[in-house]
Parts: sequence; C-alpha cells; structure tokens
Amino acid sequence: MSFKFFDKLSQNFIELLDYKEDHNVIIIVENKKSFTANSCVLKCRSTYKELENIMPNENDTKTITMPNISDEIFDIIIKYIYGGIVNFENVETRFIFDLMITVNELEIEELTKKLENYLIEAKSSWLKSHFSLVYRSIFNGNNFKNLEKFCNDIVAKYPNLIFDTEDFVSLQESALVSLLKRDDLQLEEVIIWEYVIKWGIAQNSTLPNYFIRYIYGGIVNFENVETRFIFDLMITVNELEIEELTKKLENYLIEAKSSWLKSHFSLVYRSIFNGNNFKNLEKFCNDIVAKYPNLIFDTEDFVSLQESALVSLLKRDDLQLEEVIIWEYVIKWGIAQNSTLPVDLQEWTKENFTTLKTTLQQCLSLIRYFHIPGTDVLKKVKPYKRILDKQLWEDLNQYFWAPDEPVKSVILPPRSILVQELPTRTTEPAKPLSTIITYEHVTEISSWIDRKSNTYSLTNIPYEFQLILRGSINGFAPQTFWDICNGQSGTVVIIKVKGTDEILGGYNPLAWDITNKTIYDWGAPNYNWKKTNDSFIFSLKNGDVQNSILSRVKVYERAIYNVNIKDWHKYHGPHFGYDLYMYGPSSNFILDDTCICNNNCRYYEKPLRTAPINFSIVDYEVFKVIKKAS
Repeated sequence: MSFKFFDKLSQNFIELLDYKEDHNVIIIVENKKSFTANSCVLKCRSTYKELENIMPNENDTKTITMPNISDEIFDIIIKYIYGGIVNFENVETRFIFDLMITVNELEIEELTKKLENYLIEAKSSWLKSHFSLVYRSIFNGNNFKNLEKFCNDIVAKYPNLIFDTEDFVSLQESALVSLLKRDDLQLEEVIIWEYVIKWGIAQNSTLPNYFIRYIYGGIVNFENVETRFIFDLMITVNELEIEELTKKLENYLIEAKSSWLKSHFSLVYRSIFNGNNFKNLEKFCNDIVAKYPNLIFDTEDFVSLQESALVSLLKRDDLQLEEVIIWEYVIKWGIAQNSTLPVDLQEWTKENFTTLKTTLQQCLSLIRYFHIPGTDVLKKVKPYKRILDKQLWEDLNQYFWAPDEPVKSVILPPRSILVQELPTRTTEPAKPLSTIITYEHVTEISSWIDRKSNTYSLTNIPYEFQLILRGSINGFAPQTFWDICNGQSGTVVIIKVKGTDEILGGYNPLAWDITNKTIYDWGAPNYNWKKTNDSFIFSLKNGDVQNSILSRVKVYERAIYNVNIKDWHKYHGPHFGYDLYMYGPSSNFILDDTCICNNNCRYYEKPLRTAPINFSIVDYEVFKVIKKAS
C-alpha cells in the first residue's frame, strides 16, 4: 500500500519560488517584469530549448527575455511549472486561449493539451463567436489537432466563414490544405479551384496579370518584360504544377535568353533542381559546368548545393575534373551537411562514419574509384574507407596489385577529360582560355610581372594563366567578382571596353579581401587600402590600339582598394587605386556607363586612355597567375 501526498508536495514546490537564493534563471516578460527560477526545474518541466542556448553571466545566471508574454500569463505558467496547479476562477476565456497559445510556444505539452480540450468542452460558444481569431492562431506549428478538427467541422459546413472573408488570401497554407482534404467541404469543386487559384496568385504579387491571362485566355505576352521576370514566372508556375506553361518558358529561356542564363548562372543553377522538373535547363547548365566545373565546385557556397544537382554532375562522363578531386569535393560536401562531425578525423567514431556514408549514399556509387591513382587512393580515399563497401575496398586493393585480375565491384568507365595537345616547336602555343586576350598578350603581361625589359617568347612563358571568372559565363554582378575572387592572390583582371578595340586591365599580387567588413570611415589613414609596389595597370595593343601601355603603381600605400564597407561589394568590383576600377550602381557592370579609368594618375604612373574616364564593358575575365614548375 502507498500513500500519496501530492497536494502538500505541490504547495511546497510553489513555495520554492520564494527561495530566490537557489535561482539561477531570470525571465523578463512584458513591461520588463521579471521572474526567477531554477534551471533544473525548468528543464524537467519543459522541452523549451532556448535556455540551453543562453550563456550565463559572471554569477552563473542566465537571462531570458520574453517581451510578448504578459506578467499575468507567466505568473500562471511559473506556478504550473513548480506546482502543477492552474486556477481559472474569475478568468476570461480570451485569457485562457492566450495562455494556451503561449504554453504551446514554450513546448509545455501537458498544459497545452489540457487547455485545448478545456476550451472545446467548456468554451465552445466562445470559440465559435471568435472564430476568425481562433482559426488563424491554431495552424502555426500543427500542435492543436483537436481544435483544428473542431474548427474544420464548422468550416466544412459553413465555408463562407473562411473563404468569403477579405483576408482569405492570408490564410496559412497548412489551414488551406487541411480544408481541401475534407470530403464534406460544402463547396462546388470549380468554386474550390477558383479559391485555390486566387490564394496562390496572392502569394506571388508579380504574377496576377500574366497568370490570369494565361489561365483564362491561354495567352502570355512578354513584350518589354525583363528576363528575370520571365525566369521568376517559370519557377512559380512550376510550383503551381502548370506543366504546359512551365515547359514553354523553360524552352524559351534556353532558345532566346541563353546569354542571360549564363550571366546569372549561379541563380539559375540553384533554382532549377527543386522538384526535378527542369530537365532541359539542367542539361543546359550541366553542359557548362562539365566544361567549367569551377563555376560550381570552387564557389564558397558549394556545400549548400542541392543533392540532386551534385548527383547530376557526378553522373557526367565529361566532367572536367580529376577523379580524386571529385572525391575530395564529395567528401567536403558530405561533411558540411553534418555540422556535428568532429573537425579532426582522428576523433571520428564508427557512428560518425556511418552518418557520412548515409549522407553520401546517392553519390558514392558514382565515383570512378578505379581511375584514381594508387597514391591518391592511399592518401585521399583510405582515411574514409569506412564509408565504402567492404567489397569495394578489397577490390580496389586487388586492382592496384593485380590490375588484370577480375573484381566483383562494378568498374565505371573513366571520365573523358579533354587533353590539350602540346604544340610543335615550330608553331605558337594554343591560345589561352580567353575570349579577350591572345597568347602574345600573356607573354607581355608575364614579362611585366617579372619586370623584364624584353618580352618572353611564346615558348618560354613562366606562368600559367588560369581562368577563374568570365562575366559572360559567371555573370556581371559585382557581388559575383567577390564571391569568386575573394581570397585569390596573384590575379590579372582583363576588361574589354564597349565600342572600341581597347583592352584594359590590372595585376594584383595580393589577395582580394572583403572579409573584414568595416564601417564607413574615410578618415582612417589606411582605410581598406592594401600596400604593394608590384601591382600595375595596363592597356593592351589590339586592333586600332597600336601600342600597349604599362602603368606601375607609384603610391604604394594606395595600390589596391578592397571594398569592405557593408553592402558596397554589391556595386563595386576590383579597384586599382582610383586609376582603374569597375563599378555598377545597378549591380551589373554592363548596364551602366560607370566603369572608371582616370587620366589624372593619382596612384599609378601613366594614363591608359585619353577618352572620357567613364566607359562600358563588353566582357571581363579574371585569371589566377600560377608559376609553372621548373
């Protein structure tokens, strides 16, 4: 036999609220009213996680601010937490309803359910007379199943309570879906369809005119419409599952707006893999990425790439990357999807490897393991062998010891890497990966980098010019320059001026850097400037431009300007002092006549042009200059 003394126990626990010396949590609510409590009690009585994320002060006390909770409501909550008692004598129903919403947000499930059922059983008339308020409050979080059913039973019978209201279009999606699932919704199906279309259009403010014309008349007119609008329309009608218009817009963009797709490549690529409905655009983009994989793999946000996009690239036989490099990128992506994995591989447990293997289950079978050199398998693959099937690892070992012996694992064909043939000694080398400069220009720039008085010969160039950005592929947004070039050192910027034969550019031996964003302060003596005596700007001979011009930095402290001011990198590109820089106030270098080449020689020795200082561009490229192995 047992005796239970819950009433006395409850009273004693409530009295603990007065023993503040044991409290290590302060809760500040509406009107800055404060309550204190013990963290152990709070953890036991609520699953609310916010407390764990707050750092204690020097007195080991945590402070939580809840300005949207009234002191009257929190007084009841804290007494419930400590004593398990809630008293509703002389309390208005609206107060009980607000209390239910609040304790649900604080993840106090027991009290939430109790209040929900109490309102349905004892206060149904109040719920009906305040129907709109109730209905729009209970679908956040999907935790009021009984109230949802109570309300939907009413709406199914009297749909005008929701569908005919002025704010119907602001209804939560989950509420609308719950009604559409009802077999007893008292509306004709065509009326339901019209309401759904009305709601969907309202969620996309740019669509109504075009969308309605298509729905009712089957006509879409794109005269004087920007390509970005057409792209956004395609994404939206795909979400609304209007297949005919989606396909039409997709094909139109590929056939008529391919240059826009290329110049906004990152935006396009990261938008088309949600839902797997843009097969033609996927192929269009992947054809580009296969040839220029740095467009995706070398970006800062590579690890946020959708899995379906990564898988589609791994399936390509023509992906222009060495297999071991692909393996490293896949591992990098997989680890980034699991933030709890230890940084040090030596600390990984069996569970950690299992987590990574599960994350990469769609990718691992697409790696061409048998075409990775043995030394790379040893150095790069072996540390992660626990994510591979045991048979595959055994076959890999056997393959490198006895390549002619059969293995059980599937050996995928090698990727078709394009090999550039070496030129014969009597001909000039193949032209660099550029649409602006020639190999003669490369010899000239290389000689300037090394301060040679004579130009290098075509067969004796000490540098490789590696293309890392091209405006016509990566886009002309200034932000794109910083996304790709931030942290890159030893770079050459090449600019093709619109309407002339001019090719302008500059060499920066230092790293472009916008990591230390600062406030606007022109008074600082070295404000965002980088010092070097090795940078230079130039104009290259081309067409009507008979001679190249080299202009070295003369004010070393003002050689390179990094645009670190918040949001300025949306408009500013590379700056070689104030003598040559790229600027796009419309966030696009080719839309404005605002790139600058000053002829007053503030920080560099010579003027590059006599024409007006402002100019437009046709295209621009950035090359990383890499010293060839001797």
